Amino acid sequence: VQLQASGGGLVQAGGSLRLSCAGSGRTFTIGWFRRAPGKERQFVAAINWRGGGSPYYTDAVKGRFTISRDNAKNTMYLQMMSLKPEDTAVYYCAGADRLLWYTVITDPLRYGYWGQGTQVTVSS
Repeated sequence: VQLQASGGGLVQAGGSLRLSCAGSGRTFTIGWFRRAPGKERQFVAAINWRGGGSPYYTDAVKGRFTISRDNAKNTMYLQMMSLKPEDTAVYYCAGADRLLWYTVITDPLRYGYWGQGTQVTVSS
């Protein structure tokens, strides 16, 4: 499984971006993580690619970010709205080869496949 993240860029606060993660269709759970400068990797959102279930978000992005998937295109998306400077980070898509329960879905160690990261910069 090879994941290819894209869609990052520079945007003003309040703006929007849509990230894509191609190649995610062969995984069971797919998610997004981010790493801001000087900080640890942080869970952002995840969805079970197979088996249904609701998307799961970290509190900091609830109501602003939406994770979705396009099975036909084998691609996952992260629609980011109302962006804030604190959203500035490198965003990584990640995939797991099994369904992850919500108690562990935020744990990056549960994901065996990672994309290369895409930079999101939000200016104030």
